[in-house]
Amino acid sequence: MTQADNNQPSEDGEELPFVSHLIELRDRLLRIVLVVIVIFLGLVPFANWLFTQLAGPLMAHLPEGSSMVAIDVASPFFTPFKLALVLSIFIAMPMILYQLWAFIAPGLYQHERKRTLPLLVSSTALFYLGAAFAYFAVFPLVFGFLTSTAPQGVEVMTDISRYLDFVLTLFFAFGVAFEIPVAVVLLVWTGAVKPKTLREKRPYVVVGVFVIGMLLTPPDIISQTLLAVPMWLLFEVGVFMGERFAPKRDEEDSNDSGHEEYEPPTDEEMEAELDNIEAEEEGRKPE
Repeated sequence: MTQADNNQPSEDGEELPFVSHLIELRDRLLRIVLVVIVIFLGLVPFANWLFTQLAGPLMAHLPEGSSMVAIDVASPFFTPFKLALVLSIFIAMPMILYQLWAFIAPGLYQHERKRTLPLLVSSTALFYLGAAFAYFAVFPLVFGFLTSTAPQGVEVMTDISRYLDFVLTLFFAFGVAFEIPVAVVLLVWTGAVKPKTLREKRPYVVVGVFVIGMLLTPPDIISQTLLAVPMWLLFEVGVFMGERFAPKRDEEDSNDSGHEEYEPPTDEEMEAELDNIEAEEEGRKPE
């Protein structure tokens, strides 16, 4: 390929930067995969111990002499490895978000960078906080309720793979639920909604979080309340923080101060104004 052919794709100024962005994205994805693999290899020797710790909230409420079971032949081998892999991604989340941030940061303005970085850090911390809240506060109550509702003569023996899927779903649900402040701030920051509107919709939000708590948790009032109340409190935190991220609009400021919004004159008004100016000039001419 000649030198002219090499320069031809970059004449429009689009293809060459796009390729360079793809290369950078590939490099950052490889770094993410490498970090996850390293953490996974470090957790593999402790996979069975990790699953034992994860099963602790359920084992504490199983009847004496009961235990978990493995229905599939390969479940005792693959289930702890699956937990180790998910936990590796969970631990590597700060690194993953940093690589994503480093990829998009050059395309942001300086004031956008100052606001986006705290949102990334807070979203990571809130997701971890939601998962920890689910493990230490929700799991004991949920499993205590579920094991106590078994009919007489039914022995509770949970499959390990299904148990892992169940707790991962709850981890994800509570982690996402704790992202409410970040979501509210983003909505206010982009101008999709105003903090005043959110405050006016507070009664609907309270009802909505209890409905979500009912859908994401077992059918008992305790676990439903444990999810709904934090969601409502986090919504209030998001509204409070959203006021600091709300965009400043000249039109809203002028409306709040009592000034009317400017409207351009119509064609008839322009013609009448020109006629008045011409009449005034003719009247000023000396006779």
